[in-house]
Amino acid sequence: MIKRAPARAVMAASDAQEVFLYEHSLISVVDDDQSFRDSMRRLLRSLGYTVAMFPSAGAFLASPELVRTACLVADVNMPEMTGTELYSRLVETGRTIPTILVTAYPDESVRKRMLGMGVQCYLPKPLEETALIGCVHSAVTRSNTPGKSG
Repeated sequence: MIKRAPARAVMAASDAQEVFLYEHSLISVVDDDQSFRDSMRRLLRSLGYTVAMFPSAGAFLASPELVRTACLVADVNMPEMTGTELYSRLVETGRTIPTILVTAYPDESVRKRMLGMGVQCYLPKPLEETALIGCVHSAVTRSNTPGKSG
């Protein structure tokens, strides 16, 4: 006979697993706007995530953090390489990092195309905090599911 733990203990184990996911999940933020990166750092750290910041797609691609990234948050409109180009490059090289694209210039055709390519979320700036948190949580969960990340 298997003795079942009280629901309270099961919930505690679930909470502990969630805390483990957060503390061991690197969120990389790529945006050329320093103030946006700073606000994202504060928010994501307050939620318990480990965070790495990059001012450009090239800096992210050249970083050793690339292989540890559980979730990528990238601005669509950046000089040199856009967020959509960054995501396409990741896909081309076999890296399936759950990605959240953010933009101050939402475009429905770009949104549809990128979601069709597998982007986790496409969010307009200014970001709605609850939407971002939901997307990050979903991405981290997806990234930590065996066989779902690259």
